[in-house]
Amino acid sequence: MDPIHQFQINKIFTIGHIGGQEIAFTNSSLYMLLAVGISAALLLGMTSSRGLVPGRLQSLAELTYEFVAETIRSSAGKQGMRFFPLVFTIFMFVTVVNMVGLIPYAFTVTSHIIITVALALLVFITVVIYGFWKNGLKFLKLFVPGGVPVYILPLVVFIEVFSFILRPVSHSIRLFANMLAGHIALKVFAGFIPLLAAGLGVIGAVGGVLPLGMVVALFALELLVAFLQAYVFTILTCIYLNDAIHPGH
Repeated sequence: MDPIHQFQINKIFTIGHIGGQEIAFTNSSLYMLLAVGISAALLLGMTSSRGLVPGRLQSLAELTYEFVAETIRSSAGKQGMRFFPLVFTIFMFVTVVNMVGLIPYAFTVTSHIIITVALALLVFITVVIYGFWKNGLKFLKLFVPGGVPVYILPLVVFIEVFSFILRPVSHSIRLFANMLAGHIALKVFAGFIPLLAAGLGVIGAVGGVLPLGMVVALFALELLVAFLQAYVFTILTCIYLNDAIHPGH
């Protein structure tokens, strides 16, 4: 089967029409809702006992909380903790959709750039709005590094503004590209196994061990990548939020 087929968005049912445009509930919508449900169920289940001496599940919930909180504090300072609900939600959502996407025949939400762009724009717009709300025009100091000679200042400001505008692009493409490429590689190597077995008989069955081993290794790598990409997306979010909190270089 075509390795790109796994990323196809399919309509499940039509919700309605707005301005002649169909609004549909798709497999992508389903898996996003599933990710939200799994995240909520896990966190509620892990924290339901709230024992003074935490059990394994409660310890896992507390570790997750502290992991995200420490990421925020180390990147954006104590003031960054006011954004903890946003950052924690992004981390949990991206982690769960990445992990669910590794289940055979499941749909990987973050393999579509429209989803990663939406998340990146959410962070970008939050940074801009909060930056101006908290700092006023002083937020523009973000684009004027200190100690830069006057004669090259316009060029530096242009570079700073241009790189700031491109943040949602790099923020979204990194996650999208890694998930897309990893799943394509898994599909390609997995497709070699039945092809070799069917085409070459016993020899093919023996030869199929190699791509099977590659699939197992790639799957283990993709598990790591799924978590790392959620972490990278989260820490970049914290770094960008730090610019809104402390715009001066």
